[in-house]
Amino acid sequence: MASNSKRTVCPLQIPKITQFKIGICQLKVTTEKSANILKARELIQAAAGKGASLILLPEMWNCPCSTDMFAKFAEDFNDIDSAPSLLMLSEVASSLGATIIGGSVPEKDAGQLYNTCCVFGPNGEFKAKHRKIHLFDMGKPLLGEVQFKESDYISAGKNPTVVDTDFGCIGIGICHDIRFPELAMLYSARGAQLICYPGAFNMSTGAALWELEQRTRAVDNQLYVASCSPSRDSAGSYAIWGHSTVVGPMGEIIATTGHDKTVLIADVDYAAIQRTRESFPLESQRRSDIYQFVDVLKESSNS
Repeated sequence: MASNSKRTVCPLQIPKITQFKIGICQLKVTTEKSANILKARELIQAAAGKGASLILLPEMWNCPCSTDMFAKFAEDFNDIDSAPSLLMLSEVASSLGATIIGGSVPEKDAGQLYNTCCVFGPNGEFKAKHRKIHLFDMGKPLLGEVQFKESDYISAGKNPTVVDTDFGCIGIGICHDIRFPELAMLYSARGAQLICYPGAFNMSTGAALWELEQRTRAVDNQLYVASCSPSRDSAGSYAIWGHSTVVGPMGEIIATTGHDKTVLIADVDYAAIQRTRESFPLESQRRSDIYQFVDVLKESSNS
């Protein structure tokens, strides 16, 4: 029998920094890993030069979005000295005093490959990693699209990720993770003020869903959403939509860009979250007598 208790929601904590600039690095990815690392560093430095103290990279920024490339470009996160992408992120975060949401790169671990985002703090410390939970396995391809089945090459992550930073609690999702509102609801319940989604939507899903999904995740959970895509002219097995974006808690687009390589800067003010939730107190209006949301992993750890 289902419990009648309401879902446990972490109270919204006031972070160390509540107003800041976020930098979104829409990077052109090539078939040369060393060149990708160098260009990512340059765009991170450019974002910091424009005042960003929280910086987001795209999905698969060191590797073309092509399943046959993942193993070749993968890095072992257990040996950071042999992981040049992670070393660069740690070094540049420390040198700039910035927090970096490191998009994603292919990770190899115990014979498995994962699509993984790493987060580095302003002292260069490795704070967290998120392995993509929902893998993109296309059914019948849309007109003009190629077949793409991520699970043939990548293993799915098993844990949601909320990172405690100077900029509050940040939830992490990768690309197809954004299609599942339950994950965003979980992040909101765990106290996230911002959800970052590095992603590489294709031309069909990008045009139809990329902006829609971001605005929906933001407005339903009354928080900020930031996305970062590779540029459209990146190497890979399909054309990428681009259009990295930052969305506010009312679903409003704060900043967005086209499909070319660029650095997007947006101002974030968490006071907007509080104002939105005071005007529209959705949490107190939920009908737990009719439906319930269960954070399975949190419930299991508390039992």
